[in-house]
Amino acid sequence: VVDDVRVELDSRAVLAGVSCELAAGEVLGVIGPNGAGKSTLLRVMAGLLHPASGSVRLDGRELQAWPAAERGRRIGYLPQSAPLHWPLDVRTVVELGRLPWQHGWFSVDEAGPAAIATALRDAEVEDLQHRLVNELSGGERTRVMIARLLAAEPLILLADEPVAALDVYHQLHAMELLAERAVRGTAVAVVLHDLSLAARFCDRVLLLHHGAVIACGAAREVLQPAILEPVYGVRMRVIDEDGVAAIIPWQRG
Repeated sequence: VVDDVRVELDSRAVLAGVSCELAAGEVLGVIGPNGAGKSTLLRVMAGLLHPASGSVRLDGRELQAWPAAERGRRIGYLPQSAPLHWPLDVRTVVELGRLPWQHGWFSVDEAGPAAIATALRDAEVEDLQHRLVNELSGGERTRVMIARLLAAEPLILLADEPVAALDVYHQLHAMELLAERAVRGTAVAVVLHDLSLAARFCDRVLLLHHGAVIACGAAREVLQPAILEPVYGVRMRVIDEDGVAAIIPWQRG
């Protein structure tokens, strides 16, 4: 639960009294123009950024009161353009997702091998596992980082623009993976710019603008031209396909 959170960077309010909830078994889409505060909100939810005021609670307990190791097992976070500076092979990178489950140099992560194998398979990067990550394309690296996130098996999954570098096939695949995890009980929050993907895969949508919440609710209720157009400054066209809206940015306002 994020309650009345305010974040200031360089004396500027990046988040100004933001409140929202993330429940197990749902996909929450976080949308809004550039600079709206989406990435900042996810960093606050991950415990990587402390708000100037307000609170973030996990299971009724202040997030910062949780031991770091326990937070690491419960919360998985995929930042934008996650840096990969070392020439590690793909399998090693995915294995790093299991670090929160290591209790010491000589501990045994019994569930690790199966979780890693499943993540490699689900993210469709098995054929890349022996290649060096710094030799992969941007989209391939993103898929590897998604696999690392899945390998951690978090209860809460926070993904910041996970589809930005992906082709259309892998965009759909990535969103399907997140939705599948939600069906299994994981709480998922994902930052998106593609409003049609938000309409198709998100249960609820949080719309931010200038660090404030403009709307939060069921995807079909929030993803309406009357709500979106003043925020984005773009006229929208909505096409209904089998009961799911495809939202097309049509003309700059």
